[in-house]
Amino acid sequence: MPPSKVSAALARARLGVTSIVFFTVAAAAPETVVGGGAVSGFAVSGVTGIPLGYLAIALILGLFAIGYVTMSQHVENAGAFYAYVAKGLGRVAGTAAGGLALVSYLMILASLLGGFGVGAAAFVQQISGAEVSWWVLSAAGLALIAVLGMLRIDVNGRVLGVLLLAEVAIILVYDAAFVSAPSAAGVVLDTLNPAQLMTSAAGVILVIAFTGFIGFENSTVLAEEAKNPRTVIYATYISLVVIGGLYSLSTWAMTVATGPDAIVSQAETHSTELLFVLAGQRLPGVLVTIGSALYVTSLFAATLSFHHVCARYFFALGREGVGLRWWGTTSSRTSAPAAGSLTTTAIVAVVVVLVAVTGLDPITYLFFWGASVGALGVLTLVLLTSIAVVGYFIRERDHGHGRWRTAVAPALAAAVLAVVLVLTVTSFGTVLGVPDGDPAAWALPLGFVVVLALGAGWGAVLKRFRPEAYARIGMGARATTVQADAEPADVH
Repeated sequence: MPPSKVSAALARARLGVTSIVFFTVAAAAPETVVGGGAVSGFAVSGVTGIPLGYLAIALILGLFAIGYVTMSQHVENAGAFYAYVAKGLGRVAGTAAGGLALVSYLMILASLLGGFGVGAAAFVQQISGAEVSWWVLSAAGLALIAVLGMLRIDVNGRVLGVLLLAEVAIILVYDAAFVSAPSAAGVVLDTLNPAQLMTSAAGVILVIAFTGFIGFENSTVLAEEAKNPRTVIYATYISLVVIGGLYSLSTWAMTVATGPDAIVSQAETHSTELLFVLAGQRLPGVLVTIGSALYVTSLFAATLSFHHVCARYFFALGREGVGLRWWGTTSSRTSAPAAGSLTTTAIVAVVVVLVAVTGLDPITYLFFWGASVGALGVLTLVLLTSIAVVGYFIRERDHGHGRWRTAVAPALAAAVLAVVLVLTVTSFGTVLGVPDGDPAAWALPLGFVVVLALGAGWGAVLKRFRPEAYARIGMGARATTVQADAEPADVH
């Protein structure tokens, strides 16, 4: 028996622009990116142009967002990338994108939870001297997130808002301190020199920078719960401006504090403590302690945000019959995607247990590698979605939008993103920090090819043996009214 309408629907009209911005920017985890991802990037890659990379990626994603948010006015679905690709490139391509999205976001979620455990353990030791295993605190964080994942989405928005505003405030305080007390080199702009994108390091710079933007695209995942379609448009652009501006400013400010020539060596020496070491040299100790605490809450906020994204992808696939129908059920009390939330919690718990049992370094193999590999998957999805936007509007001619928004901008974005993807794959070993010839450099990207193939194969199976489910692919809230019919969404 299919779920009732009450138990298969997300909450409507609960999220305004501010709430969605909180979700998307919190998913990007500003302090985590500045103090963790960027510093790790400096240390692992040995390149100094990461502040420039954030600006470049912000511009590229701004171009992508033109078509992306235009399509969001016509396709409202909690499984955003999955639905957009299905509508623009066909249902088989849609199931491939759905599989890729789930794997990518689950990897990112697990990486953030691992980072949270390590960061929380370091903070506990800093303030009390007690040593607590990272996985114990990861488990505690996951338990709290599992509870929040079952609550109303607007309640979670308020939690994320408080945490996000606090971490952005402390980052800006640190930035001001770094620029007002620079290294002997002075306030210089070397790390923002565009010439760095003309070197062999361009791919490394761009993929590390792109990792910091993962989450900005989640505004459309919340479209079914937004107050109106324009809410998503405003939230997407505001999130991009905030993320791009803050990351570029803050990472540049760190290079000013160390000196451009010393940022790599300092990052190698202090690792993810570099931000707080530099702050401690310029600010009272209480502000450093507050910043350390907010680094942990930044990871928690990002983990919570991505938990919601994964739960909604499971919900979207379940509602349309692509996955387990149970995934398509929601809480009758809060309208949260309960089954998807529970599934997400279970999968991530297994990943954390496996890393803990095997004794792998959670920072290298869970936090950094997990986020980098997940980012590669999302980059692939962004490219496919750009192409899908063009395909959708070629077929849906009566849409009321100009060619710039429906064809030119998304086509340009696709061309640039294709270049970024090629540079990313060819330099992925450097991104991971492994030596030349290490199988991880090619095996991990190849894994996504396998995921895409399996997803497409499942779509073909649905087409042959479950045509009613196949007809619902990408239909969102209207999926329960769709019957098996001709396939207008496929592009042959």
